[in-house]
Amino acid sequence: MARTSGSHSEITGPRLREAAQRLFARHGYAAVTMRQIAAEVGVQAGALYNYIPDKQGLLADLMRSHLEELLAAWAEEPRGAGPVAALEAFTRFHIRFHLERPDAVFIAYMELRNLAPPHFAEIEALRKSYETRLEDILREGRAAGLFDLPDTKLATLAVIAMLTGVTTWYREDGRLSRDKVAGLYWDMVRKTVGA
Repeated sequence: MARTSGSHSEITGPRLREAAQRLFARHGYAAVTMRQIAAEVGVQAGALYNYIPDKQGLLADLMRSHLEELLAAWAEEPRGAGPVAALEAFTRFHIRFHLERPDAVFIAYMELRNLAPPHFAEIEALRKSYETRLEDILREGRAAGLFDLPDTKLATLAVIAMLTGVTTWYREDGRLSRDKVAGLYWDMVRKTVGA
């Protein structure tokens, strides 16, 4: 396959990432070949290596980008005063952010098993960094007597799993709006932590 006219790094690089993300989310990392990605982008398979080191590096880059964007967005999110307000802000933020990026979410949470050890360690550290943001809120709420939690680490993992799961079933044309879903999830999270 010949290179598509207009295939330049500022165009092809982002298209490559978008195609890989879409294919990995739809078929799974292990099932997608570099040839499939190249065909989606409109370049020869060998040309992909002008933009990425290898398929493993591409997967790690997609995950890294998602998690770095997540952490940066949360850093900018208004939280309100106190742990209850912060927990509500986290809940609504997490749902809003993730519903806008279902493919990136699927890859970031379901394809960890396909990462080689150095990439796994890097991505796991970013995930833990985000989890720590929530656990800090839960610790503060428990210390203030606002949350009834025997184990903040376990509660953190449970809440994140519950919130992230929304991307597997939510549909824009479904019966619930994003705001309604966020409100219902906030009610469930509040009850989960004994607030």
